[in-house]
Amino acid sequence: MDTEAVRSFVRAAELGQLQQAADELGVTQQAVSKRIAALERELEVRLFTRTARGVELTLDGQALLPHARSIVTGVERAVAAVRPGSRALRIDVLGLRTAQAVILHDYWRSHPGTELEVVTLKVDDPRMAVAAVGAGEIDASFRTVTDPAALPRELRMIHAFDSPLELLVGPRHPLASARTLTPPQLRGHRIWVPGIAPGSEWAEFYDQLSAEFDLRVDAAGPNFGNEVLLDTLADSADVATLVAARDRYLWPTNYDLRRIPIVNPTLVYPLSLILRRANPHPGLRAVIDHFASLAPLAGPTWRPSWVTD
Repeated sequence: MDTEAVRSFVRAAELGQLQQAADELGVTQQAVSKRIAALERELEVRLFTRTARGVELTLDGQALLPHARSIVTGVERAVAAVRPGSRALRIDVLGLRTAQAVILHDYWRSHPGTELEVVTLKVDDPRMAVAAVGAGEIDASFRTVTDPAALPRELRMIHAFDSPLELLVGPRHPLASARTLTPPQLRGHRIWVPGIAPGSEWAEFYDQLSAEFDLRVDAAGPNFGNEVLLDTLADSADVATLVAARDRYLWPTNYDLRRIPIVNPTLVYPLSLILRRANPHPGLRAVIDHFASLAPLAGPTWRPSWVTD
């Protein structure tokens, strides 16, 4: 099996774009396509389907991905064993527009010589991210295991930073003119958060948030992505959503969407970092120190029950 074909498959699966995978690998898109096609012929399965936005894994592709990652990791370890130096620090940020990606980018901008590889594992189950850290596929992951007893002994979870939430609404929403909002003011309004995966940490977060403040958090319907969510908010007079203050969202100027801070208390999504106890990547310490240097939130806050520090 051609390991470069396997590597091309893994990056295309993680990025969802053949051109982006080619750019990262330093080859042409045609080369990536040929490698993946050769791999499909060898395995006698189809690994991707093409969409308007890029490529998506087939069921066979989904089954192959964790094994392919292990192959790539094994090759990298073999090379590192005989080559001076070490590979780049590899951190899973869940999504490239998330608050954790934004702050990690801020760190990299202030430390431009840092060898850093940003990964977006497309898994909702935190146990899969934990397994990737344990296997050495990644050095750390911005995930939370809400029951610390379920975390393997060889791993640890540390608090990275707190991410305050904001209400995002369109111009016709009844709360659109507010400068700030309190949680009780959100009651009775539909807060649409598509993509709340059962068993995920964010599913538990929204369950606790809804129960604590009697909020109507609605995850009904398929998740068509942020673009459709923003389209819906711009056209709606009664739908809102919650976003993290540092999350990056881009929309056309005519949408006139408003991000409104929530205060008294500030609703906080706590972000944790999972890493190995023994022999963590040497670049992690400086990243963790950067998170610790962030200014604490002012005023009263609300956090879910699993936060103990």
